[in-house]
Amino acid sequence: MYTGMQTEKSRHLYPKVWVRALAVSIFWLYGSSVPAQSLEAGLYGGGCYYLGDLNPGKQFLNYNIAYGVLVRYVIDDRWAVKVSAYRGKVKGSSSQSKFMPERELAFSSPVTDISAVAEFNFFDFYLGSRKNWITPYIYAGFSFFMFNPQNGGVSLQSIGTEGQTVGYEGRTPYKKFSFGIPFGLGVKVSLARRLGLAVFWEMHKTFTDYIDDVSKTYYLNGSAINKDDPSQFLSDPTMSYSPGMQRGNSRNNDWYSFSGVTLTYKFNLLGRRRCRDLEH
Repeated sequence: MYTGMQTEKSRHLYPKVWVRALAVSIFWLYGSSVPAQSLEAGLYGGGCYYLGDLNPGKQFLNYNIAYGVLVRYVIDDRWAVKVSAYRGKVKGSSSQSKFMPERELAFSSPVTDISAVAEFNFFDFYLGSRKNWITPYIYAGFSFFMFNPQNGGVSLQSIGTEGQTVGYEGRTPYKKFSFGIPFGLGVKVSLARRLGLAVFWEMHKTFTDYIDDVSKTYYLNGSAINKDDPSQFLSDPTMSYSPGMQRGNSRNNDWYSFSGVTLTYKFNLLGRRRCRDLEH
């Protein structure tokens, strides 16, 4: 009688034990296959330049110092998402351009850029790995940026050098911010268990033609310009053009570029770090 009861209990107990064991096994197998997601935070140092009406095509012309910060969310060995905030100064002069160098136009502008991009590694890459420690990568995304073109300390947007402040041909003042499409390439290197370095070059296609304050046509009669009035003189420093004559090329928007080096520190987000480290 006792033996029968024990056997009956065992019949009910064994399925529960096997179900629990199976569940634990599945959870363990699944957990070991989940990528070791991590978060990287770091600093950027390098330079920036611009392409536009005062520099139509010379890469790295007037290259200036740039700096910033970034955060990278590592999804797996191939994919990551990066958010960055970079700042630099771009400048240009018509005298350095083959396109209408006689205009004597010039500008400089700070550029503050906030970007979010998706990165793809060509090879498996894991920060802290001795096996997968280097990879080329590419990326693309979206950006928001602010700028303020100036000449001799005068803010060019506020004086409407193409007649924006007087509504010439229906023109209105442009915004000192815009959006862009950043894309680039680089190389990532694992320096230590938690330290990573990346060397990169990126371009930003923008949706504004006024980073350099030059886009359309002149609006003043050059011979009647008051040289002592910055709003007139900076519109046409040569004082030789007539209303409607070409001042820039409005068919092409401006570009800017950041390049340099980033140094990041890794923070692990999931608890499978030891198994992941052994794999790499």
